[in-house]
Amino acid sequence: MNRDSQKKPQKKSKKTQDGNGLALLCALIAAAAAVLLVVFAARGLARPAGSHEETAGGEAAAESGSGAAAAGDEAAGALAAGDKETNGAEAIENPIYADISVEGYGTITVALDAAAAPATVRNFTALAEEGFYDGLTFHRIIDGFMMQGGDPEGTGLGGADETIPGEFAANGYDNPLSHTRGAISMARSQNYDSASSQFFIVQSDSTYLDGQYAAFGYVTSGMEYVDQICKDAKPTDGNGSIAKEDQPVITSIVIRQE
Repeated sequence: MNRDSQKKPQKKSKKTQDGNGLALLCALIAAAAAVLLVVFAARGLARPAGSHEETAGGEAAAESGSGAAAAGDEAAGALAAGDKETNGAEAIENPIYADISVEGYGTITVALDAAAAPATVRNFTALAEEGFYDGLTFHRIIDGFMMQGGDPEGTGLGGADETIPGEFAANGYDNPLSHTRGAISMARSQNYDSASSQFFIVQSDSTYLDGQYAAFGYVTSGMEYVDQICKDAKPTDGNGSIAKEDQPVITSIVIRQE
């Protein structure tokens, strides 16, 4: 073959190489941001060390919650009629029921699983039966993520007199319950054994919380009220904080068994 007919390989221009490098850098930044979003969303459920703030998903959970809003909308009707097949409530043996009545909305019924989280259920039912929750509020609400309440101060800084162990995998407990739509779980600080009275109800699947927070039951009816409360909420910041005058009021939590 004639040497003159052989084509010499063309060198990529510096401009092309720079463009490829920039694209790769952008992709790496996007991937890192996605990972950090999930990490911070989970950390947002924890209150700062040394304080008494109990949170369910943390400051960055607002971003996580907004990202899950579409999924929440699609699932909005799933539990509206009390469909137990959608969230694991049907698998609870000998459930204890909690009827959470919210002023201006209705009653959210939750099946509590004492086998999965015995200390958590004992604590929650004891507080409810002594009237601790009557008149308290949901002080933190993020549409597409969750609604959190049970703080006597209504700020995220309060709680009951005693704390309980965190019944979840990261703390050495075998708790199989997942933070799917309709799950009820305990808020806590960065201290795993710091939960007291604050709890949250998951509006959209948030399974990245599994193993880090003590889920202890599932909504069996009234999920439509959770959706409406979340929709009506007017947070004052990215963390879902609700102004005192706008916080939905828990008129009572009644514990019963069938």
